[in-house]
Amino acid sequence: MANSTERSKELFERALRVLVEGGSSPSRGPANYGEYPLFIERGEGAWIWDVDGNRYIDWMMAYGALPLGHAHPLIVEALTEAASTGTLFAAATEVEVEVAELISGLVPGAEKVRFANTGTEATMAAIRLARGYTGRPRFIKFEGHYHGWYDDYLVSAHPQPTVVFGHPNDPVKIPDSSGLNRKALEDTIVVPWNDLEAIERAISNYRGSIAAVITEGIMANIGVIPPGEDYLQGLREITRANDILLILDETVTGCRIARGGCQELFDVDADIVTMGKGLGAGFPVAAFAGRAEIMEALAWGGVLHYGTQNASRAGMFAARVNLTELAKDDGAAFTRLWEVGEKFTSGLNQIFSETGTSAIAQGVGPMLQIFFTDRPEITDFRDFCTHVDRGRYQRFALSLFAHGVYMTPSSALHSVASLAHTDEDVAVTLEAVRLVLQSGMEE
Repeated sequence: MANSTERSKELFERALRVLVEGGSSPSRGPANYGEYPLFIERGEGAWIWDVDGNRYIDWMMAYGALPLGHAHPLIVEALTEAASTGTLFAAATEVEVEVAELISGLVPGAEKVRFANTGTEATMAAIRLARGYTGRPRFIKFEGHYHGWYDDYLVSAHPQPTVVFGHPNDPVKIPDSSGLNRKALEDTIVVPWNDLEAIERAISNYRGSIAAVITEGIMANIGVIPPGEDYLQGLREITRANDILLILDETVTGCRIARGGCQELFDVDADIVTMGKGLGAGFPVAAFAGRAEIMEALAWGGVLHYGTQNASRAGMFAARVNLTELAKDDGAAFTRLWEVGEKFTSGLNQIFSETGTSAIAQGVGPMLQIFFTDRPEITDFRDFCTHVDRGRYQRFALSLFAHGVYMTPSSALHSVASLAHTDEDVAVTLEAVRLVLQSGMEE
């Protein structure tokens, strides 16, 4: 591995002249990467190379968009075929039907499917669909859950000083951006997660006006925080008893945690499910799906949902291969993803114990995050903001780059195993973690 990242530095200085903060998303810029980010040139399997020729084991995997790893041969073959015969027609295609059939066969309750391009688009459409179908304006979202950058959702989703939260029984809505429509959050009800009493209280306060509750199956944009025991089942029972739709946002967990996603893992059934990231195996493919009765509200003259790029032919070719590979052999891929993720998580916790480091690795199967904290677990958004040393984590992750390990430098994101990761990759990464902690570079 080379010692220099000068080429990345030069490219960042060049990028600053034409791109805001030198990139196309704030998460790729100085807020997470410090002085300058690494500029990545290529990837193969579980590895990526930067423009200076440095090689890294990639535990970010494009924020979980690559369950098969980088440049999987079958994906490359499919894309070559799609590129040579037409990438986009904005017309009906057979492959679109095939991918929808695959989703319907894997995802519980996905009787009808509609494609979009990003997770944000899918959740935007899902909440519009819920409002249109029920005729009610309001919806409930949870503190710390991120569903994209749509105005109505962009609230209480990013880490904040705890003094601004308000009482858990009456949370303060904290907008995550300037420029939101002044009335965008009027119909958004914010509630703490992992607290069924809070849901019941909110429904009682707004009875008869709530179209849906939207939730992540696993909180995945504040590290990795699993639902409490029977929490999702309780949420389903409460929403059903009050004639409220349950939207399960599987943008992050779909195609990653189980064949049927969090519905399968936690034995819960949603009315609408949204998918993204891992669905397209690196291409901008998203979808929302659900009961036919609800989805039919999208028919012409009902709830509007357009998109020239929806179900792009190239994206569908990638998604078809991706879903087929993940589903074959009775879902053996997910067994392997869990094996790698759990080996990584347990190895990290062993190192923290042996080195006396105040930290935990918390995860669900192939998803995990390191929290520098004295707490034995982190259970919700307020817990994270109060007890996690985010600055120390960032220094730790950036220090790993010099050892050939690429993790997200954001404590609010997470690492993810892919089918390309090997047991050796885990072992090499764990040794790098040990070296960084013993050197004190992260302190």
